[in-house]
Order: sequence, then C-alpha cells, then structure tokens
Amino acid sequence: MSGLDPFGTRLRRAMDARGPLCVGIDPHASLLAEWGLNDDVAGLERFSRTVVEAVADRVAVLKPQSAFFERFGSRGVAVLEKSVAEAREAGALVVMDAKRGDIGSTMAAYAESFLHRDSPLFSDALTVSPYLGYGSLSPAVETARENGAGLFVLALTSNPEGGEVQHAVRPDGRSVAATVLAHLAAENAGEAPLGSFGAVVGATLGDLSSYDLEINGPLLAPGIGAQGATAADLPAVFGKAVRNVVPNVSRGVLRHGADVVALRDAAERYAEEIRAAVTPA
Repeated sequence: MSGLDPFGTRLRRAMDARGPLCVGIDPHASLLAEWGLNDDVAGLERFSRTVVEAVADRVAVLKPQSAFFERFGSRGVAVLEKSVAEAREAGALVVMDAKRGDIGSTMAAYAESFLHRDSPLFSDALTVSPYLGYGSLSPAVETARENGAGLFVLALTSNPEGGEVQHAVRPDGRSVAATVLAHLAAENAGEAPLGSFGAVVGATLGDLSSYDLEINGPLLAPGIGAQGATAADLPAVFGKAVRNVVPNVSRGVLRHGADVVALRDAAERYAEEIRAAVTPA
C-alpha cells in the first residue's frame, strides 16, 4: 500500500479547503510566444515553473498536458517530472492529462508510468480513454487502487467529434457514454466521502439531465473560460452532481502571462466564482 489516503478522499479534502478549481499547464507554442518565451526546453521550463510557483500552493488541482512536454523529448519529460514533483510538494493534487488507453501489458505499463508511487511521473490521477472497451482499463484501475491514485475516464467530452462515439447506442439501448458512467459508479460504490474514479464531462455541453452523473466520483469539467462556459453554467449542466465537479481552466488563467501575481489573482477569481456557483444557497 502507498500510505496515501485514496485519491477521492484527498480530492474532496482539497476541494473543500481550496475550492474546486483545476488549472491546466498547457505550454503549447502559441502560449509560450504570448509569454515572450522561446519554443524550446528553456521556455518550457520557465513556463511550467512559473505556473507552479503561482498557484500550486492554493488551487486544488494542477493538470499538466503531457503532450506539450513530450514534444521536446527526454528533456521535456524531465521538466514534466520536476513540475509534477514541485506541484505535489506545494500541496496541489496533480492530474496527468495523457489520455492513455490500450490493452493488457501495455495498459499496465502506462499505469506504472503515471500511477505507481515509485515512478518519477507519479501523479495523483491520470486521464484515460475507455474506447477499447471499459475492461481494457482494468490494469490502470488496479494500479490506482494500490497506490492511492485515481482515474478520469473520457465520457462526455467537449469536442464536437466526440459525440459520434460517445452518443452511439449499444444493443441494450444505452449509449456508450452512459455505459462508461455506469462502470464508474460501480467502481465508486460504497466509497466515502468520494470515490477515486471520475469522468471527464465537458462544461460546454448544456443540459445533461438525461445522463446519470451521480457516480459518487469526481467530474473533471473542461470548457470554463476560453471555450465559452462560465462558472454560472455549472449547476444547469451538472445538476445534483455539481458538488463533485472539478472545473478545469487553462487559457483563462494562463493568458495572464509570466507575471506570478497576475496568474495567482486570475486563479483566485475563478476559484471564488466556481465556489459560489456550486455551493448550495
């Protein structure tokens, strides 16, 4: 055992203490340029360290997008390792946005890379794709359980192309997305105060009352800010499950540039808006 409380327990505690905000670390080329940084490893490191310095001691979750580090090869992955470690040391939970999905020993290797406590890239949770069949995620589920980590499984994503798979109807009459949500509810059954196996559900999708989002697990919700959704939209989208929503904001915070104070202020504004929107009157 890892000695860590389960991810769901730690996430609930962090959300209650710091507010339910996830800030993305997305150092893509255009954003590095906006910050006046070169599109190289030095720029990548400066960007990532600045974000961690600004918000890791005050937001519940940081979510680095692995692809933007991997594109620089081993030196970029080394920056990612350091960013993950420094963010966790500052008290933020880290969700690695890598969207891994495979079968058998390959899925097990992905799980060991991101969810095993001895890995240099150990993160509190990992985004994964279930579209080789939910059962293909079993190695990641098992590794997460053994190490106090969690998963966020793609269910109802905000990209328009996602619907052709996620809204497809199975022979039993249930959609693919509804099936994924049902599997997650089963993983989280009996867990308190919150299960460790969450879904990715876009905040831009409007009324989702036809889906059962009460999976006793967290709902990672991209779409706040640059994609058009606001904190005020969350109750209408997520209904009774809104208290378990972890809204992700990336560009809405990161566009404030390399100024630590400006980044911190932007994150705190979003955190307060979200807290006010999801807290019962």
